[in-house]
Amino acid sequence: MSYETIIGLEVHVQLKTASKAFCGCGTEFGLAPNTQVCPVCLGFPGTLPVLNRQFLNYGLRVALALNCQPAAFLKFDRKHYFYPDLPKNYQISQYDQPLAANGWIDIDTPQERKRIRIKRVHMEEDAGKLIHTAAATLVDYNRCGMPLLEIVSEPDIASAQQAYDYLVKLKAIIAYLDVSDCDMEKGSLRCDANISLRPCGQQRLGVKTEVKNMNSFKGVRDALNYEAGRQEDILGAGGAIEQQTRLWNETQQKTILMRSKEEAHDYRYFPEPDLVPFTIAPQTIAAAQATLPELPEAKKERLMNQFGLPAYDADVISSDKHLALFFEETAKGYPVPKTVSNWLMGDIMSYCNEHRLDFAQLPEVLPARNLIDLLQRIDQGTISGKIAKTILPELFGSDKTVDRIIAEKNLCQISDTAELNEVIRTVLRENAGVVTEFKSGKEKSFMFLVGQIMKKTRGKANPQLITTLLRERINSET
Repeated sequence: MSYETIIGLEVHVQLKTASKAFCGCGTEFGLAPNTQVCPVCLGFPGTLPVLNRQFLNYGLRVALALNCQPAAFLKFDRKHYFYPDLPKNYQISQYDQPLAANGWIDIDTPQERKRIRIKRVHMEEDAGKLIHTAAATLVDYNRCGMPLLEIVSEPDIASAQQAYDYLVKLKAIIAYLDVSDCDMEKGSLRCDANISLRPCGQQRLGVKTEVKNMNSFKGVRDALNYEAGRQEDILGAGGAIEQQTRLWNETQQKTILMRSKEEAHDYRYFPEPDLVPFTIAPQTIAAAQATLPELPEAKKERLMNQFGLPAYDADVISSDKHLALFFEETAKGYPVPKTVSNWLMGDIMSYCNEHRLDFAQLPEVLPARNLIDLLQRIDQGTISGKIAKTILPELFGSDKTVDRIIAEKNLCQISDTAELNEVIRTVLRENAGVVTEFKSGKEKSFMFLVGQIMKKTRGKANPQLITTLLRERINSET
């Protein structure tokens, strides 16, 4: 029997407000444990929470950017569970009346553009963090009360790759809004996945498992691929799937049982008595709508229309707002946008990945003016594209100009016909057999000869010129 995979994702986004969701404690990451706490976020008796207005504003911006319908009436609920990192023994969250609902994100699959529906976006506070050591389990409450949005998709995702693509799109949208740093290593963006299998053609959903502890988008994809295979093996052998919460073990590349899955009634939800329900004024929603920037999908379309970029290039560049800004700044000063995108998607992205540079740092470490100068020197014949690739790494983080590096290293391209003809004569004399092969129809032999000329000139020969001169020289000797 063949099965189809059904996946729904729950994404938690920590918002970068200056203070916590319901108290005045700071939100800076990485401070000493238990130094950003107060009686409110520690759950002391007699304390009262107060909603952070920026929390609401940021939440509305995200909801609107995800095409959701904001609620007119807002209330909070208590979600009860007992765990060492939750000092109140309940979490202020939203249950039956979320901040917003009924949104969507479109992703591209090999077959079609697919719409992933978003069921709800709700506001809640974060729990603390447990640090497990050999001797004890330690608790850091700094994260307690941090403002979270939970974004819950409908079970519209049909593969681990689609889940990956959805997360990439979602992260890009939130990053464009500048409401979260979306750093999975810091816990600012976390994802839980619900996955089930059902026989192809069947409408009823299968029993699901929830997978946690995935700290990268690749981890989400790997975990879902593994879990789909595990469930298919069980069903294929005539077994039944148990509803469970499972942890992804990155080292072992497998999911491990954590606990039986809870249902909503296990949390004993009831309305939060310390926060008064309220209506959201239409002008508040309109103000949030007015602050929305150009989002990735619109940016992609504009890059294609304004700069003539292919869809692939525009998609890659628009996936990061800082990369898109750098592209546009460079394209203003260089008339061939496709060349700019080639360099960005090739050598520049490769360098950034290798040196763990965020694209937000690009204007500081590689001013657009330097890249423009580099591309112009290629067009002017001052240097070759190959030499330019050796210059690029030296421009990162340096105050040197392109021209200064060229001068200091004597990298100017050789375009002197007499000098190149002398090199060509030497190469032809030293490789007479290869010349014979080329004359007999072996075109690859010609490229070997070009390579030898470049080697003797240390890569500084003008490639177009030596190609012309070499063919002329060989033809004259025929």
